[in-house]
Amino acid sequence: MAYDFDAIVIGSGISGGWAAKELTEKGMKVLMLDRGRMVEHRKDYITEGKGPWALPFRGNLPPEQVERDYQMAKWGGANLTQQTHYYNNDRLNPIDYENSKPFRWVRPNQVGGKSLIWGRVALRWSKIDFEANKRDGHGSPWPIEYDEVAPWYSYVEKYAGIAGSKEGLPQLPDGEYQPPHPMNAAEIWVKDRLEKAIPGRKLISTRTANMTEDKPEQGRARCQSRSMCARGCSFGAYFSTQAVTLPAARKTGNLTLLSDQVVTNLEYDPKTRRVTGVRVVDANTLQAKVHTSRIVFVCASAMASTQILLNSRLPGSERSFADSSGLLGHYIMDHAFRTGFWGTVPDPALEPFITYGRRPNGVYIPRFRNLNGQDTDADFVRGYGMQGAAGRSVAQPRGFGAAMKEGMRGYGPWTIRFTAFGECLPYKDNTLSLNPAKLDRFGVPLAVFNVTFRDNEQKMLRDAALQGEAMMKASGLVDVGSSNEEHVPGDAIHEMGGAVMGADPRASVVNRWSQLHDAANVFVTDGSQMASTSCVNPSMTFMALTARAADHAVKLVKAGTI
Repeated sequence: MAYDFDAIVIGSGISGGWAAKELTEKGMKVLMLDRGRMVEHRKDYITEGKGPWALPFRGNLPPEQVERDYQMAKWGGANLTQQTHYYNNDRLNPIDYENSKPFRWVRPNQVGGKSLIWGRVALRWSKIDFEANKRDGHGSPWPIEYDEVAPWYSYVEKYAGIAGSKEGLPQLPDGEYQPPHPMNAAEIWVKDRLEKAIPGRKLISTRTANMTEDKPEQGRARCQSRSMCARGCSFGAYFSTQAVTLPAARKTGNLTLLSDQVVTNLEYDPKTRRVTGVRVVDANTLQAKVHTSRIVFVCASAMASTQILLNSRLPGSERSFADSSGLLGHYIMDHAFRTGFWGTVPDPALEPFITYGRRPNGVYIPRFRNLNGQDTDADFVRGYGMQGAAGRSVAQPRGFGAAMKEGMRGYGPWTIRFTAFGECLPYKDNTLSLNPAKLDRFGVPLAVFNVTFRDNEQKMLRDAALQGEAMMKASGLVDVGSSNEEHVPGDAIHEMGGAVMGADPRASVVNRWSQLHDAANVFVTDGSQMASTSCVNPSMTFMALTARAADHAVKLVKAGTI
């Protein structure tokens, strides 16, 4: 069979960008497809550097427009006009709201995907995380171990540029880091007291994909501490497709990139058990077309990839060709979120200290619960990490005239706040399905979410609030408090699952190489392949597994296996 391309990559975000880079650099002719509009590095960062007075509506989209067009995307920041243009319009591209349980599916709307707007927290999973399913019996056991992924973590970290400190923690493995962004005075104050008061607890600078050193060979400069990351960064200081992987893929001369191309389904030949083409609908003309390739990398994001696979039906059937296990669309997960705690630093010695610049990261308290079987008081399995930062705001204005102006030159007290990210267990009946009776404007059945957090997640986050307050008090902070708000799946924007990895084709969708059990020429390397969530941010694992899968795929192609 004659193919249009050696490989097609669906999606151009964190996973898709890495797939395109790795495949093109290994000599493959690659077509990368994205449903969103084109955004070129530097040229199309239309709000970069603008002050609030130069933004539409002084930075905040009118509430009625937010509720009309961005009812889910607002949870990712679409209500802020500095970045609204990077988000999906939920009115034009809906899910089946009527038949779904509450779910916040925050979607991007451009080439580069969420790599332009992600939080950039860059953490490795640990041996503990990859062993969790097998150890406690929840979900499908991972068929890979940390030691297999570790070299690929190192590979992507070195290229992407990650700032962080090495801490020697088994639950949060060290990586290949540039120097960390420095903590401020209050964070150092809390760190010193917390680690002395409760041995085993750590407070570290958050490992982040914002560089502290230049990468001139990539045309990238270190972070300028502007806190404008979500607008796009012309310095290339943080990892994004536009700044890092897309230039590398283009440099090879092997990449064709098409934007505004909505992938509706994969076309499958039951006789050869291969995908023969990728069907797209042009988002502007609504014209359909099929592209062919030897292999396909599905990297559209966890939920979008699952939707595409579910809609890739066997000829004459309502069932997907990729669902011989019956588990496609199952084990949908996200981190449990919206539990916080805080405190105020009472030390007058910190009064002279203020902050300069707007650092791109904060501080992190790595998981400390249910490690080494020591927490007999925990009424839940697995654990959580805590992300936060300390700061101080300007003093509140009081009085009138000169006295008010003089008072506003001062600052309020130093406070520190944290949010817990809790691991969600893999539940088989947390599902994404399709409603064939409701189609979007491209003819794709709408997604139906049936995903909830359970007793384990609720107990975990209650514990996080209690432990958080206890740590703040042990550190000497005052005015300590906590909150435990409603937890809605999707809210952490760390969606995973739907096409989970496993060794047994009867209990999983992809194998240890992120390769569909039911079609050897298809690799699924975004969050949909994840068999569990850990409690740390997943993006570095997506990058590592994508680079690993691309390397394996090329070897199979060269060997004539696929």
